[in-house]
Amino acid sequence: MTTSPISTRRERVAWYLYDFGNSAYASVVLLAVFSAYFQKQIVGGAEGTRLWGIAIVIAMLVVAVTAPILGTIADFSGSKKKFLFAYTALACVFTAGLFFATQGQIAFAMLFFILAEIGYRSAQVFYDALLPEIAAPAEMGRIAGLGWAIGSAGGIAILLLVLPMILLTDKSPNADFFIRLSLVVTAIFYLGFSLPIFFWLKERAQPQKLPQGKNYLNVAFERIGKTFRTAGGFGEFLKFMLAYLIFNDGVIMALDFAAIIGAVLYGMKQTELIVFVIIVQATNVVGAYLFGQLVDRIGGKNSLIISLVLMIAIVLGLAANQSPTMFYIIGALAGFAMAGIQSVSRTMVGLFAPRGASGEFYGFFAMAGRTSSFIGPGVYGFLAAEAALYFQAQGQDIILAEQSGQRIAILSIAAFLFVGLLLLLWVNEKKALEMAKKMSAERGTDEAVASVGH
Repeated sequence: MTTSPISTRRERVAWYLYDFGNSAYASVVLLAVFSAYFQKQIVGGAEGTRLWGIAIVIAMLVVAVTAPILGTIADFSGSKKKFLFAYTALACVFTAGLFFATQGQIAFAMLFFILAEIGYRSAQVFYDALLPEIAAPAEMGRIAGLGWAIGSAGGIAILLLVLPMILLTDKSPNADFFIRLSLVVTAIFYLGFSLPIFFWLKERAQPQKLPQGKNYLNVAFERIGKTFRTAGGFGEFLKFMLAYLIFNDGVIMALDFAAIIGAVLYGMKQTELIVFVIIVQATNVVGAYLFGQLVDRIGGKNSLIISLVLMIAIVLGLAANQSPTMFYIIGALAGFAMAGIQSVSRTMVGLFAPRGASGEFYGFFAMAGRTSSFIGPGVYGFLAAEAALYFQAQGQDIILAEQSGQRIAILSIAAFLFVGLLLLLWVNEKKALEMAKKMSAERGTDEAVASVGH
């Protein structure tokens, strides 16, 4: 038996295109260009790795605190798209502003990156929360996986777009100008492909009337408090969030430090890093699509276990690898595995969320992700910098000591992934789905009674 889709084709295309656009930020700012430029040019040396980690920590903390509150407000007021627009604008403006971050302007670069990162990460909360509004549970895995695949294709597209100007950095005396110009191009790309979601996708959640004497902040804290008080009913979701909090850290660490690892361990130049990330994004497309199909066949938990086991093996291989060529192969495999981890996790939240509470649940999803994500990058940056100082004190030269520090830090990625995997094994997916269905029915009854009361 087939059911009619709950959204139009144009609405789904708009949702996919947003992922296509915002992946430009991840590819250029986090992965291929700005992270390595910040570490090598703006700061320099092992201290650049430490400060990069600190900047990520600050941004993630802000998102962790605000995401559940604003997600709840967005649900109640039917304003996910408004929040999505505000944070998208923030990300685009300050990504373009990074053009003015030159060598030695550490505080300026960190400030603008932190603001762009807050915009990018916060926007994802409201973008993800729109998924249950365009996809029924039975098709959520497929749509989420396809969206992730299209997003990865966007990451490839922006890298191919900026590659010609980055190639000029090898010959031009103003090499950093073209690197900084790529950030402006990225911001325009992000903004351009995000516009359809604001014009084509209809937000289905209806704003609810504020109780007398209450404001949105009061309501947000009351609803969050109610969720915590009934946490027993969401026990499997909370167990999943705990596991996600840990293993997502490993994924974020791998993503945020990939370019730095390539530059430090293998001496890769900006052009080589872009080629590396294109390979990662290409396999990310394949991984997202295949794991999206797998979720609908064997369930989210089993799909996630497969991708985590694969990623752990890949990271251990990276720690031992000495070959620049092998680094490209490792990156290709990592792109495939990370797509599974991230896209399947996003899908599982949509499946575990009761109807009418997607923003709230994705807010907690973001809180868990960002709470963990300020721990991991901080740990990685600290280990890499401190280990480099230790090895230097043991007589290694500066470059070799920095490389040794990176290898020690890489092992911490595997540790986070492994602990998260162990916690995931305790999640009862069937029970979580049953509870989501039950709570959806109860919330529907409560809203019907409230509307009669008004």
